[in-house]
Amino acid sequence: MKNIALFVLGIAVVCFFVAHHYKVGWLKAISEAAMVGGIADWFAVVALFKHPLGIPIPHTALIPNNKDAIGQNLGSFVSDEFLIKEKLEIKLDEFDFATKATNWLKNEENSTKIASLLVENVIPGVLKTIDDTDVKNFIQQQFEIKLQQLNFSEWIALGLESLSKSDKQTEFITNVLTVLASELETNRIEIDEKVKSATPWYTMGVADKKIAKGVYNGLYEFLNSAKEPDSTIREKINLYVFNFIEELKNAPEMQQKINSIIIDFTQKEEFQNYIGSIWQEIKKAVTEDINNGEESKIKISLARMISNFGLTIQNDIVMTTKINNFLKIDLLGILLRNKKAIGDLIANSMQSWDKKEIADKLELEVGKDLQFIRINGTVVGGIVGLFIYFVELFI
Repeated sequence: MKNIALFVLGIAVVCFFVAHHYKVGWLKAISEAAMVGGIADWFAVVALFKHPLGIPIPHTALIPNNKDAIGQNLGSFVSDEFLIKEKLEIKLDEFDFATKATNWLKNEENSTKIASLLVENVIPGVLKTIDDTDVKNFIQQQFEIKLQQLNFSEWIALGLESLSKSDKQTEFITNVLTVLASELETNRIEIDEKVKSATPWYTMGVADKKIAKGVYNGLYEFLNSAKEPDSTIREKINLYVFNFIEELKNAPEMQQKINSIIIDFTQKEEFQNYIGSIWQEIKKAVTEDINNGEESKIKISLARMISNFGLTIQNDIVMTTKINNFLKIDLLGILLRNKKAIGDLIANSMQSWDKKEIADKLELEVGKDLQFIRINGTVVGGIVGLFIYFVELFI
């Protein structure tokens, strides 16, 4: 645009020399006025952003020299003219943020964009920022706190009570006794050796076999007898289970003992290391999943969740009304309470900008249109010059 404006001015200069050479009065009048108009408007346009030809002429480079005042006036203009309750209320009512936001969120493409942003940027950043040792200690501490708050005796009692009221208890005890009888039979030789090693040497092994046989037969008959549901031994076992359940439910000492056993077990190094390794497993699983790109289950789930959230909110009139009321009441109040700070922020931001930088940026934004001033000045100047020429002839 500068070149075009310069070209138009160049035409006026050429016309001037042609008119002077051939003594064409009216063309000379047009070209003289056009050159004056074009050069004057060039000066005016340049003077807005810099010193013409680098000469520090007073009242030139207006924008860079007055950027602080411009920033202050712009800040005041925004805070005084735009941040007014009546205008903001009208705009917020017209905008209907809740509907626009939910429409945007429920769109599959948009929900996928948000999910991609979270999966590709936010989650990896969070995983890198988090200290593994801190997370491990946190999990262990929280696990221990939760364990201390639980009453394991009640759980065990509830489970055993439910078992005792069904046929499962009878079946379970029978199976246990069957297994014990089978193990007894399998280890008969070992029983013989144990008895032999425990008897005096002077028996010469005569009593060993009888004692071992008696021990084995006695235990075997006891277990077989206990397997019968109506046997006296089974009744004693059932009574023992019943008393144990009642003790778990009502005896503080037993409850404390059970809880202490479980908590002591969780304090073992192996168990603590296992609890601490949970974070590493989670981190590994998340990292592997987000590296799958478009196939990431986390990304797909997040996109679906965001889309469903938008759809759910949109269909919830109460929620959309609350969101819009929040903007209208709370956000409006925030803006009004801080409108001076917003104006000061604009002013301070412009004051912090470099003079040359702001002049260059503004010139790039509006300079193209300003070049029409130079073109129009050249053309209009030529027309005015022609008009004055004819007026002079007439007079």
